[in-house]
Amino acid sequence: MTTIKDSVHDHIRIDGVARDLLDTPEIQRLRRIRQLGTVSMVYPSANHTRFEHSLGVYHLACEALEYLGIDGRQADCVHAAALLHDVGHGPFSHNLESLTHRRTGRYHDDVHALLTEGDVGEVLRAHDLEPAAVADLVAGEGRFGQLVSGELDVDRMDYLVRDAHHTGVPYGTIDHGRLIRELTFVNGELVLDEGNVQTAESLLVARALMNPTVYSHSVARISKAMLRRAAERLLESPHNEVDADRLQRMDDHDLIAALRSCPSTGEFSRRLDQRDLFKRAVWAEIDDVPGGIIEADHESIRAFEREIAADAGVEPDSVILDVPGRPSMKESTTRVMVNGDVRQLGQQSPLVEALRAAQYSQWRFGVYSPAPERDRVGRAAVDVLGLDIDGALVSEVRDGLDTTLDQFVD
Repeated sequence: MTTIKDSVHDHIRIDGVARDLLDTPEIQRLRRIRQLGTVSMVYPSANHTRFEHSLGVYHLACEALEYLGIDGRQADCVHAAALLHDVGHGPFSHNLESLTHRRTGRYHDDVHALLTEGDVGEVLRAHDLEPAAVADLVAGEGRFGQLVSGELDVDRMDYLVRDAHHTGVPYGTIDHGRLIRELTFVNGELVLDEGNVQTAESLLVARALMNPTVYSHSVARISKAMLRRAAERLLESPHNEVDADRLQRMDDHDLIAALRSCPSTGEFSRRLDQRDLFKRAVWAEIDDVPGGIIEADHESIRAFEREIAADAGVEPDSVILDVPGRPSMKESTTRVMVNGDVRQLGQQSPLVEALRAAQYSQWRFGVYSPAPERDRVGRAAVDVLGLDIDGALVSEVRDGLDTTLDQFVD
């Protein structure tokens, strides 16, 4: 058995298959992938990694299985899935996932090939565990897959608390101990036991508050968009031998080195290294953006960028459109027992509708450009995209907001 001191859960004891997996290259690679990607541009202490998060998820999975009375081979399978659930992440975590998915068709939880081959596959088979079964749990399949990847998963319980701890933002603080103690299965569904509507609400509120404050902070979004554009140029560069499959297996340091050494990405690399970030030329609410833009595919977005750049008289690389998906709240489908019936939280809690409304009002569409060009780019974007806002006010409103925010965090 190995005991590891953790900043969130104190001492974590690791035994069995998890102990043997711990020193595989696939798990150790997670030490070099930051949990929050570019969020450290906003919160300097947000440098925790996928490795420590994976340890936390494993720890909470062990506790949950103990309360649920699950042991033996099934518990070993869940232990392995919990520790391995993030091995499919590429550099900077989720930041580049949309880019690599377009080229490989894989998201980070599609780990069947990774778990079958190499040291991980050998360890799993040595413990009489089928790699495909563990990979299915990582993808959230089956009864116990809900515990690893679902509305009440231990992944979310760990990252909310861990991200709050390392950013210094208190909104992610939840009572994960109670959440775990109240988990139960009803007809194969993972639910919170009777009397826990408020417990489920706390998870929803924490996620809703952390999203605009940390995960979707404007500076984090700008740096993420710049990193994504740089990585896309890296893949397209004739001077580069990196393809999407190799990119997915890189760590943060590998990608930074590749961006610095590629002529096509040198300027983006310099800007990210020196935190010389693009600025917001447009920052628009959802009702001000035509639906065709929100639903546009990647190639259409790139065409809009080229048209805006031409209209503004700037280089194409000086315009980045950042289009979030439509607001959604998957956590509202969390199931809780109420008077002996299993109900979705969204059907039981009036708080859900209020949080949905808040999420809708917080949604923002961004157009980013270098500071000297943002006025021209902002006006061109309003004209080209047909945004329902006064183009002459784009810069004035943004400048006033930037001045206020700069007093606290850029």
